[in-house]
Amino acid sequence: MKFMVIVKANKDTEAGVMPSTELLAAMGKFNEEMVKAGVMQAGEGLHPTNKGARVKYAGGQSTVSHGPFSPTGDLVCGFWLIETKSLDEAIGWMKRAPFDGGSEIEIRQVFAAEDFGEALTPELREREERLRAQAAKK
Repeated sequence: MKFMVIVKANKDTEAGVMPSTELLAAMGKFNEEMVKAGVMQAGEGLHPTNKGARVKYAGGQSTVSHGPFSPTGDLVCGFWLIETKSLDEAIGWMKRAPFDGGSEIEIRQVFAAEDFGEALTPELREREERLRAQAAKK
């Protein structure tokens, strides 16, 4: 099962405060453990929202808002993509992440092709597989 682990932003991450050398070393060690176990597929930190934008869609139109955005608890400062056998295993890994000081993460299962049932026709499935293969080559 594939999961996205969403790291929630806080005042420090939104202010652009960079992690300490100690935290970077601990995070590197944690990531290395996940890679060696075949769990980690990707992981990145994100710049604060003052360097980003949102696009809102309504009535066939799109509206762009540039950051910074109000800290509402739904802002993201990083993520991992991990592959585990279950949500419980994903939770087990993330309980070991080197966070403290009120940090919060959210673990969400990523849809697999089978989850879409008959709506994902053989033609759509083939196109999706082809696009994923092309993207993997870059």
